[in-house]
Amino acid sequence: MSGPSGTALRPTSDKVRGGLFSILGAQVLGCRFLDLYAGTGAVGIEALSRGAATVTFVESDPKAVQLLRKNLQTCQLLDRAHVCVERTATFLERKDWWHGPYDVLFADPPYAALNELEIMTHAWKPGLLSEEATMMIEHESRTPLPASLDHAALVRRYVYGDTALYLYGISPSASTESSVL
Repeated sequence: MSGPSGTALRPTSDKVRGGLFSILGAQVLGCRFLDLYAGTGAVGIEALSRGAATVTFVESDPKAVQLLRKNLQTCQLLDRAHVCVERTATFLERKDWWHGPYDVLFADPPYAALNELEIMTHAWKPGLLSEEATMMIEHESRTPLPASLDHAALVRRYVYGDTALYLYGISPSASTESSVL
């Protein structure tokens, strides 16, 4: 796979990616996976290789998107991928761009961009996630994320050196709410 060269991208390390898929386990099989701040697509491509039905990649950097598309083509996964070249905040507001509801939402917002982290803490929108969805946010381990998001509760925090994965589960009240809407 092609990786970044001279860009501001910070790819998810192999160790963290391995941890992520170990945590998700069989949940990936047949799921609809949303990869926000996708970069070159390593996480979403691994989800496809592990049996995800489809992955929607959201990335705003044109150079990263070029690499992402090249990687999907190299891995022969274009038929199960949707690439949205847009900012995450805009994507989350555009229900017509979604290919969900998603079963897994993975986000790796830029560590230094606290406004992007704020977007992630309010990512839940009716129809975006399935009733049993899991949200996983990658962030630096020094910056704790909240114990709950709009409609999700922190299940567990996994630390890999300077990086942490925050596993959130959709709260039962959100599931009820989303099925009514």
